[in-house]
Amino acid sequence: MIDQKVLILDFGSQTTQLIARRIREAQVYCEIHPFNVGIDFIKEFSPSGIVLSGGPSSVYDKDAPMIGKEIFELNIPILGICYGMQITTYVLGGRVERSEKREYGPSELEIIEAQGIFDGLKTSPHTYRVWMSHGDRIEELPPSFKCIAKSPSSPFAAMRHEKLPIYGVQFHPEVVHTTIGKEVLENFLFKVCKLSPSWNMHSFLKTSVEDIKKQVGDKKVICAISGGVDSSVTALLIHRAIGHQLTCIFVNNGLLRKNEPETVLNFLKTFDLNVKYVDASNEFLSELKGVVDPEKKRKIIGNKFIEIFEREANALGDVEFLAQGTLYPDVIESVSFKGPSATIKSHHNVGGLPERMKLKLIEPLRELFKDEVRRLAKELGMPDDLIKRHPFPGPGLAIRILGEITPERLDILREADAIVIEEMKKSGWYYKVWQAFAVLLPIKTVGVMGDERTYDHVAAIRIVDSLDAMTADWTRLPYEILATISNRIINEVKGINRVCYDISSKPPATIEWE
Repeated sequence: MIDQKVLILDFGSQTTQLIARRIREAQVYCEIHPFNVGIDFIKEFSPSGIVLSGGPSSVYDKDAPMIGKEIFELNIPILGICYGMQITTYVLGGRVERSEKREYGPSELEIIEAQGIFDGLKTSPHTYRVWMSHGDRIEELPPSFKCIAKSPSSPFAAMRHEKLPIYGVQFHPEVVHTTIGKEVLENFLFKVCKLSPSWNMHSFLKTSVEDIKKQVGDKKVICAISGGVDSSVTALLIHRAIGHQLTCIFVNNGLLRKNEPETVLNFLKTFDLNVKYVDASNEFLSELKGVVDPEKKRKIIGNKFIEIFEREANALGDVEFLAQGTLYPDVIESVSFKGPSATIKSHHNVGGLPERMKLKLIEPLRELFKDEVRRLAKELGMPDDLIKRHPFPGPGLAIRILGEITPERLDILREADAIVIEEMKKSGWYYKVWQAFAVLLPIKTVGVMGDERTYDHVAAIRIVDSLDAMTADWTRLPYEILATISNRIINEVKGINRVCYDISSKPPATIEWE
């Protein structure tokens, strides 16, 4: 049970997740929920503070997201950001209008009153660079509110209630372009809400272990494990709570990286986990024979995994719980008030299993972002090499081989990929980037090797920088490292005679090629 928590009501802003990340970075627990959860939910959630996010709407739009006046009568500190400030103004009797000059991008903020959310900051004429993104502006404050900051295009760029702990800002404190964003959010948390920085992975671990013990009792739990950080941390955390009541099922789908099965099994053995290893390579590869469409590949792999996992789990007998490594961004997406976003590509998970097998779910990481999972891994004693492993897709090398999956093409890609990882680690760049891997293309090109003509495969190298995989940019890797990777692949991997470097960002490209 978490005593101190902040509720973020989402009005559809692109940066709502950033608000949550900044609050978590200040070691305060928070959750994002749709703006329309209702007053009863808010009371039951019992937040120590509420943040109203930005959003793309105007308060005068026909279907503008709205909240009732009663939220401002709970005597809970509130911070409205951008649209959140406009909705506060509108609901409490102020006036919001279309601005003649819209504010998008950097602006200069003059602070009029250095207390509350601006405590410790300099007042006018000193200015601070902030990030704006709005087409409406506030023309008249609601009764009992006063202006505490202004910008060239916003006469009321920040406001506060004279008696109640209610604040609003037109700029976005959560984005890095706002130089005082950290101070504003921390002042709201620590000065206005009177919270303390107590949310950390040590306290999370302690609470989670107690919760899992309570939830599971003496029943059995199964967990699909892939060797990735999320499933490994899920397994270690549950094992810490209930020991050998947990059985991990590790399915080798034949689409793993070089030496992956051995690496994963050795790691699990170190932590005394109860593991059932299933080599189902032939089953997967036979189903994938002749398939080239990426969505079909994903569905075949997902369905085959469920079939094998169900078979192996049933053989264990009396199992009541299924553990999954669901993370907070997945949870946010599923509860978005706009509904889940359009499917770019389906994801490999164990969806459908709880219903089919009448299992109860345990998702101990569903409150965490990826960086928090890595910190928890450290708390659980996982070695750095595993904690800092790059993400690996559920369908494995199947979506890094464009075209048909064959044992020969898998072997070629495994060798090329191993060289990429080895050279990235050797140079120190592996730990600076989000992901680095090789892709095998469905084309062949002419080459000359040892005075002989060759006609072999093309490999592409994909290396990206990212914070959370939602956006990514290609890494400006030093030419010498690229040259070494290319030379080694062409010289050492039989079947490849050309290497290309992918310089596409996400969006418009995705990180994986399929």
